Amino acid sequence: MSTPRSSPSLLARQWQHGGWLSTLLSPLAALTEWAVARKRAAYLSGAKPSYRAPVPVVVVGNIYVGGTGKTPMVIATVQGLRARGFTPGVVSRGYGVKMGREARVGVGALAADRFGDEPALIARATGAPVSVHPKRALAARALLQAHPDVDVIVSDDGLQHLALARDVEIVVQDARGVGNGRLLPAGPLREPAHRLQDVDVVVTNIGTPVGPGVQANANADAVPARRPRPVRMWLEPGDARHIEDGATRPLSAFAGQPRVAAAAGIGNPERFFSTLRAAGIEPDATLPLPDHHDYADSPFQGLMADAILVTSKDAIKCAALHDARLWEVPVTAAFSDARLFDWLAQTLHQRLAPKSTSAVTQARPPT
Repeated sequence: MSTPRSSPSLLARQWQHGGWLSTLLSPLAALTEWAVARKRAAYLSGAKPSYRAPVPVVVVGNIYVGGTGKTPMVIATVQGLRARGFTPGVVSRGYGVKMGREARVGVGALAADRFGDEPALIARATGAPVSVHPKRALAARALLQAHPDVDVIVSDDGLQHLALARDVEIVVQDARGVGNGRLLPAGPLREPAHRLQDVDVVVTNIGTPVGPGVQANANADAVPARRPRPVRMWLEPGDARHIEDGATRPLSAFAGQPRVAAAAGIGNPERFFSTLRAAGIEPDATLPLPDHHDYADSPFQGLMADAILVTSKDAIKCAALHDARLWEVPVTAAFSDARLFDWLAQTLHQRLAPKSTSAVTQARPPT
């Protein structure tokens, strides 16, 4: 018997649909909007300087607080650019990691407690060099110093980190869209909804394909030539990987099996559980955990299960638990716009050309 799906909190419901609490918090949201506008104006006017890297910068971020699917998008972007001749590197904040004055740069199997779970996952999935620091301009400098062959930087999050100038902005949202349209704390937005009109691409993470139309459009030759470029993204699960010994098993092998549980410490755990259900797996128990859960202690002791399915982001950290029941379910991002990364590569080549011939960039002003 499946665990009942948890109901959203009062604040979460009002962030999506509005209500008395959201209205009560509206004056604070007005202060947020004033602060955001003031900060943005300072960078646009040059009153606050932005670091303009000598290579193009692609920012993958969001305006909705919490998880919307940025990490799969970052991984896909790195892989898509590499397939088109680029040598990408990644900068990230390193959420939850105690950081000193210097950025940390690494490649390959990185420790989540030193780099953060998402940067460690990105490094493992892509093989690209990763640099972490809350000051992303500092992270970018360190990345290029350690890896001078990097010719494009992909920023994991950082849409609001205006101290790092960028050439392309990609926003990832999910089915929640902009919620009630209000800024924090009256709503879920970090920036006003009209900010979406300024970015280059808006990717809507629909989680799993909801009908044949999505799949049919996956090989479309073109999308409307307008900005922002609209794209739908969904996550396709691969074979499950046993965390203890690395053995793999088709995900379908867990369908219909008794005593299967699922756990997720991501921004929207229900999205992972829905991915499993779409694959024919109805877990006997689901365990939603806080985003970036540290797994200092095992949260699985009370789960009466023979197998526990977790996300790749969780697998990076909970391997140290040595629980033989744990299986990682990796996902790969797929897109309704088959030419997205062709367009991105062409755009970067166009914006890279002025940098190679002049010290004065002809790209968009820093945002």
